[in-house]
Amino acid sequence: MTTNRSAASVAADESKADRQLLIGGRLVDAERTYPSYNPATEALVGHAPDATVNDAHLAIAAARGAFDNGVWATDVGLRIRCLEQLHRALTDHVEELRELTIAEVGATLSLTRAAQLEDPIKIVRYYADLLKTYSFTEDLGPVEYLGQQHRRWVEKEAAGVVSAIIAYNYPNQLALAKLAPALAAGCTVVLKAAPATPLITLALGELIQKYTDIPPGVVNILSSQQVPVGEALTIHPDVDLVTFTGSTAVGRAIMSAAGNGLKRVFLELGGKSAAIALDDADYQGVGQYAAFAATLNAGQACALTTRLLVPRADHDTVVDLVAANMARVRFGDPNDRKTYMGPLISAAQREKVDGLVQRAVAEGAKLVTGGEKAGPGYFYKPTLLAGVDPNSEIAQEEVFGPVLAVIAHDGDDDAVRIANNSAYGLSGAVFSADHDRALAVARRVRTGTFSINGGNYFFPDAPFGGYKQSGIGREMGVAGLEEFLERKTLASILG
Repeated sequence: MTTNRSAASVAADESKADRQLLIGGRLVDAERTYPSYNPATEALVGHAPDATVNDAHLAIAAARGAFDNGVWATDVGLRIRCLEQLHRALTDHVEELRELTIAEVGATLSLTRAAQLEDPIKIVRYYADLLKTYSFTEDLGPVEYLGQQHRRWVEKEAAGVVSAIIAYNYPNQLALAKLAPALAAGCTVVLKAAPATPLITLALGELIQKYTDIPPGVVNILSSQQVPVGEALTIHPDVDLVTFTGSTAVGRAIMSAAGNGLKRVFLELGGKSAAIALDDADYQGVGQYAAFAATLNAGQACALTTRLLVPRADHDTVVDLVAANMARVRFGDPNDRKTYMGPLISAAQREKVDGLVQRAVAEGAKLVTGGEKAGPGYFYKPTLLAGVDPNSEIAQEEVFGPVLAVIAHDGDDDAVRIANNSAYGLSGAVFSADHDRALAVARRVRTGTFSINGGNYFFPDAPFGGYKQSGIGREMGVAGLEEFLERKTLASILG
């Protein structure tokens, strides 16, 4: 770290957290704290409470009590009002949240005006409005059986207590994409912040406690760097549903642990998405898209297209165009409005990224540009690898850094084969002058989202999620609400 403080000053700083846990409607401290650092400067941002397993149990008990004994699950009007209040509080405090997001996440100023902050706030508004028209009852109509008329219908009810565990890369998006639909459905929630970005998620708890009428226990927010806390949120018998965003390896562990209690599990995991350039594509546009897509948020996003599939005959031409655009990617101070790319979250993540790049070069990939660390902070230069083997580690493993692998293909069928040659299936893109041809390719690639000629699918009303090892279930849209609902079929005799 760049600081050089005495042990006494460190102990004094760590005696009090800068934010508090939200448990049972009260903002409370934990027995211990831990530091959160700015990844762009390595300076201390503040201290977060380091919740214990006992804190997790208290939060679960509060959520259980609020669900079983309160009116949250049945009072739709209350839910609408509270979501509207939360939206207003987030909007009123957006500048405070922006400053903290930039400092703790390393997000750029421009990204906080989009997917890092302002777009996620719109999710809350979307679900408040959806509740005003959404029907929790579905009439199946009458049927005659054994000489009698039977009326049948389906009622959609809240799933219960939700454990929501999020990752560090887009903490506002991930928190609100889980919290808003869960609350709209009538569930109660224990939300666990990512260990690397705890303060911004705890700030959400303060807004809920101070500016909304959400009843005590309906929302509980924890921060902790202790693995057993996440385990407790997964296996506790009073938790009905677990929703997790993070690595596929951790997602497997959560699914396995939750399976012992037959809990419902929703997972939004990794990706290794492919952007496909067909031989009639606008290569200038492809070069710009590929360079800036792969380096967005320093590559720390699961849906980014980090493989670029190009016609073999035009491989070098497209590589040159991508390299020219990567040279335009400005990285550095996230507070500077001209900065496009911020830092990686930590020194450890940077080492992981660099290790993957160096091994790729050793295995035969050509390093066109980048492949270097920069500082101060945890920056990694935008990196372009060409002539990549589609079966190599760099083409198969999620890097979570600003690294693009260019792979040659031999026509549409081969491009589809290479795109589908992955354990993941989260997103993808295709470029062609012929829309029908591009659409035909898009429909053959097995992913949960897909962009055609630069189309943007990421909005609050659009379901987001993946195939294969990219996850289970969908966030956002009506589908995102229904992840948190149970269906009960009822029947009565007419007459």
